[in-house]
Amino acid sequence: MTFGIDDLPVRDELRGKSPYGAPQLDVPVRLNTNENPYPLPEPLVERITERVREAARHLNRYPDRDAVELRTALAEYLTRTSGHPVGVDNVWAANGSNEVIQQLLQTFGGPGRTAIGFEPSYSMHGLISRGTGTGWISGPRNEDFTIDLAAAEKAVAEHRPDVVFVTTPNNPTGNAVPPETVLALYEAAQAAGPSMVVVDEAYIEFSHGDSLLRLLDGRPHLVVSRTMSKAFGAAGLRLGYLAAHPAVVDAVQLVRLPYHLSAITQATALAALEHTDTLLGYVERLKAERDRLVAELRALGYEVTESDANFVQFGRFEDAHTVWRKILDRGVLVRDNGVPGWLRVTAGTPAENDAFLDAVREVKKEQST
Repeated sequence: MTFGIDDLPVRDELRGKSPYGAPQLDVPVRLNTNENPYPLPEPLVERITERVREAARHLNRYPDRDAVELRTALAEYLTRTSGHPVGVDNVWAANGSNEVIQQLLQTFGGPGRTAIGFEPSYSMHGLISRGTGTGWISGPRNEDFTIDLAAAEKAVAEHRPDVVFVTTPNNPTGNAVPPETVLALYEAAQAAGPSMVVVDEAYIEFSHGDSLLRLLDGRPHLVVSRTMSKAFGAAGLRLGYLAAHPAVVDAVQLVRLPYHLSAITQATALAALEHTDTLLGYVERLKAERDRLVAELRALGYEVTESDANFVQFGRFEDAHTVWRKILDRGVLVRDNGVPGWLRVTAGTPAENDAFLDAVREVKKEQST
């Protein structure tokens, strides 16, 4: 008799669920996980080596529990790039933005509480909600994947969630959320709650518009979360952070694990922040490549969602998975992430994008004959 997960006393809300993940297949071109395709520049690799070497001399001691130097550097980065003053007391950092989200839900969600997101959106919001015992509510979007504001405000008023997630630019669709929509949802959440409103800006450096950090003033229930995985090309680092009222930073420390950020992680992140200008130069290249993908796909006759991220959602297909397989058969891996009729491709290097476009053209030609 086979013993499996269903034979374990797993919590009811986790039964039948699947872990988050994307297939990692051994193909020449992988454009399915929204990674930055450019390796870290050699001067940064050398600086990381220097900082890690110094940190290694003190690994017999616990790291800075509050990561003050790192949080200070992150605050300086946010201030410089957004034009909105951010202090160290406004910033908290953790192991990827997913741990930031987890800590927020541990603090403001949990058993007997609920969170709402507007789907399709980042699936980890719902998964982490269930993992923390927080009830999950799927809010509405329009046909063009924008948030249906009237319906969203109605849902917030009806369900009175404790946490509201707004993802901008949105993953997997790529479109940005107007500041006016976020402000309206914030007001609705406070009238129904008060509730915490978490703006997930994992892809904001790729956006045509500005960060919503400027909305933090006078709104203590608003949180902006970020990551170094995308724009900084540091997906392997696992460093996420948030900006919010200092009281929010104090609150999430009630649930953080002791010494949750290793000395090596802090040292590596600090080195990366020293090379911000170089890394943001790569972002500009990727924005140009993303826009090229949008133009080329539309020229081929595909529908393409407006993208402010480093990826593009395109369709529509009667059978998206079959098209996904045909593209894969040509050596290019894109993402079939369950949005009916659509696929998603990450902006890669010019050569990778050429390979993808060639594959799509071949598939298109095959289907038209």
